[in-house]
Amino acid sequence: MTEPSRFFDEMLQADGTARHPYTSYCDWFGAEDLRDLRKKSTDAEQFFRRTGITFNVYGQAEADERLIPFDVVPRVISGREWARLTKGIEQRVRAINAFLYDIYHRQEILRAGRVPVDLIAKNDAFLPQMIGMAPPGNVFTHIVGVDLVRTGEDEFFVLEDNARTPSGVSYMLENRETMLQMFPELFSRIKVQPVSDYPRDLRRSLAASSPANSSGDCTVAVLTPGIHNSAYFEHAFLADQMGVELVEGHDIRITDGKVQMRTTQGYKPIDVLYRRVDDDFLDPLNFRPDSMLGVPGIMDVYRAGGITIANAPGTGIADDKAIYSYMPDIVEFYTGEKAILQNVPTWRCSEPDSLAYVLDNLADLVVKEVHGSGGYGMLVGPAASRKELAMFRAKLEAKPSNYIAQPTLALSTVPILTKAGLAPRHVDLRPFVLVSPNRISITPGGLTRVAIKKGSLVVNSSQGGGTKDTWVLEE
Repeated sequence: MTEPSRFFDEMLQADGTARHPYTSYCDWFGAEDLRDLRKKSTDAEQFFRRTGITFNVYGQAEADERLIPFDVVPRVISGREWARLTKGIEQRVRAINAFLYDIYHRQEILRAGRVPVDLIAKNDAFLPQMIGMAPPGNVFTHIVGVDLVRTGEDEFFVLEDNARTPSGVSYMLENRETMLQMFPELFSRIKVQPVSDYPRDLRRSLAASSPANSSGDCTVAVLTPGIHNSAYFEHAFLADQMGVELVEGHDIRITDGKVQMRTTQGYKPIDVLYRRVDDDFLDPLNFRPDSMLGVPGIMDVYRAGGITIANAPGTGIADDKAIYSYMPDIVEFYTGEKAILQNVPTWRCSEPDSLAYVLDNLADLVVKEVHGSGGYGMLVGPAASRKELAMFRAKLEAKPSNYIAQPTLALSTVPILTKAGLAPRHVDLRPFVLVSPNRISITPGGLTRVAIKKGSLVVNSSQGGGTKDTWVLEE
């Protein structure tokens, strides 16, 4: 077993014994041969390679595809811990949807002074084209990924919200499938809640959000930018698992006010489009005119109620990192309750006092671009060189409103399997939430991302991070 660390170890207590959720797993692990486990780890990697579970790395050489490292030691969460997390996640997602409806309608939260007007009016993620729009059931974010970090036994924080086109659910599903194949005996002795229903639940949730004038047999399709997108594997995987068509912009046309896709039987109307194309590229007639990825005129059909787009255009305003710092106020404003899940303390660099503090303490903070994602455009102060600190200081001074800063959290650790045995590594968790007009469904577990490099706090796959299967126990 690994030695206890100074960070909260999710597997081991301070005396080196297993925490309650891991008791059965540790009993099993103690009787296993490390050589056999390492062999199965290699087998898992070959399975991922054969299946084609890769992602593209932006900024790298053309066709630079990588496997996301997969670790065979699961992350285990008790049923009690999960029940508390899901309550907080549901509260947050309800508030996000209420916020989006309000921002594109009466803007009561701005009138009340709880969120600055300029933060919305000057935000590129705010789409004037969505003003007055009411999607079916008032659902703006049909699929949400909420990134959580843990610092103690009962200390969970929301690191960020993903309300645009959250990715990673295919890895959650494939991680579980791989573990079931490699260690079937483990699932016989440990009662783990299943995640395999996600594609069916996604299909059902999207269909429940169809337009009022759609046919009884709702037609769903997945819109992908194409094979060169970093998450193309996931787009194709989800379409296949749901039993729906995977389409690109050139497969779609608008006829008689209907969005239709090309099939082997001719063109067929689409009721719900699960789009994995960013707002800017969705409709060249309404957004970027040079886009070759979207569908000309689809926003006009959408505004007329002829199609549901999931997630709705303009949802990016809710996961903007400057808006994130106001989420406790947003939750309280729309639910009348204090936020169950805490935010990470955040300094808004657009504010002079906060900027001064960040510049004085740059080496101790994590600084992120307001619109950044995937670990790009961020600074981890404690791990940065003097040159990197100087470069980021210049960026902050040049455009402070483009950044927020947070303390370097003592993220919890979960062991990974190494050549020498088990070694602790930092993790986060992205649960996936499905929202329909009458239901919010949270898949038990989610995607655990792990920093494979010793001491690293960056878990993003684009920055060298890996993934684990996440087990939520029945009890």
